[in-house]
Amino acid sequence: MLGSMAGRRLKYKTMPDTPPEVQRIHYEIIRRMPLGRKLELVFDTCEMGRGIAMAGLRMRHPDATDQELWWLWAHQHLGQMCFDEVYGGPGDE
Repeated sequence: MLGSMAGRRLKYKTMPDTPPEVQRIHYEIIRRMPLGRKLELVFDTCEMGRGIAMAGLRMRHPDATDQELWWLWAHQHLGQMCFDEVYGGPGDE
């Protein structure tokens, strides 16, 4: 599979608010970036997204404890069925 992909260029999404030359430079920087740094950026972005989601939950539930917010976040992201399977549903005490 990887062999068949050799030499092919990935198509990147265009950014309408960014000049094409700046976008080209941006993608070139990413292309040259070591894999470890790319992964670090992905994990940082995920953490930032989780922080934004937690802030939204805190706004909607201002009296919730940190643990209650975590449970709300987990339920929101896993969905009812997966949440119950992982953490136990009603009657699983």
